[in-house]
Amino acid sequence: MQFLQILSRKPGSLEVLFQIPFCQKQFPYTCLSTSVCVYSKKKKVNSYEQVDQEKYKNLIRSVTSYKTSAQTPETILEEDSLLYGPPAKHRPPVKDGTKTPKNWVPLINPSKRILPVSSGSNVPMKIGLQRSKMPSVTRILQQTLSPQQVFYLERWKQKMIEELGKEGFEEYTKNLFLQGELFHSALESIFLSEEASARDQGEVAGYLSSVEHVLEDISDVKALESGVHHETLQYLGLVDCVAKYRGQLCVIDWKTSEKPKPFLENTYDNPLQVAAYIGAINHDANYDFQVRCGLIVVAYKNGSPAHPHFMDPDLCSQYWNKWLLRLEKYMDKK
Repeated sequence: MQFLQILSRKPGSLEVLFQIPFCQKQFPYTCLSTSVCVYSKKKKVNSYEQVDQEKYKNLIRSVTSYKTSAQTPETILEEDSLLYGPPAKHRPPVKDGTKTPKNWVPLINPSKRILPVSSGSNVPMKIGLQRSKMPSVTRILQQTLSPQQVFYLERWKQKMIEELGKEGFEEYTKNLFLQGELFHSALESIFLSEEASARDQGEVAGYLSSVEHVLEDISDVKALESGVHHETLQYLGLVDCVAKYRGQLCVIDWKTSEKPKPFLENTYDNPLQVAAYIGAINHDANYDFQVRCGLIVVAYKNGSPAHPHFMDPDLCSQYWNKWLLRLEKYMDKK
């Protein structure tokens, strides 16, 4: 220590001492450092000391006493009943996809006798719709719309009335209905190899152009604009077309739309309508065949390619169950 003190009196002596090789050999990893640490402890301030404890003593007492109180499931249920009333003892609503119809009737008629195909006339059937007290498929579906469907339909109607006015909206819907009739009439003329009037073809030229690629896959037309009724379930309807689509016998429903409908779910209740017609044909004695598939064709006025939505037997069975539930709902409302 005295040695270091002596050296420190001479400027540069201590620095030279640690740079000479002698020091590097003797103290290869030695270094000198000085540091000063100053600790100052601040007294922590308890924020609770500033609270008026006298004012909140009742609250503190209730909280601390609650911790030591004995709560049981029974006492908790009692408190809940007093506060919120007794628990509602009802089951959550079941979706249509999981519900089972009370009056289930098979889509395919097991007792229907299928006659052999005759080599006679190939003219499609066209049975007139017998007006009776039976409800139509269209009426049943309209009367059993869900609240959500009613809301969106009413909102669309109000929006159109705002744009077109009440009279303009009535004219718009009238023209849509007329175009649909002309489109069906033109298709019927094509299937019967008849010539439609130039005026009719001009009115629906875009729709006909839209379905050209679909018509190429349709053959063996068995019925056109023909009335059907379900003898067991007591409802009726008018089928657009029954024919083969790519080799599968289908109930075909022609639809017109101003907006694209590329997916089956975009067609709303149309699959239920098709399933209802399939079931009616299969249980109608006027028809000597049964149908297992469906086809919804959405045609567009601007001539863009139509969207054909094919419904295989499994899909038809699913929509048949949904249709039976809607039919039950209609009967219950009556």
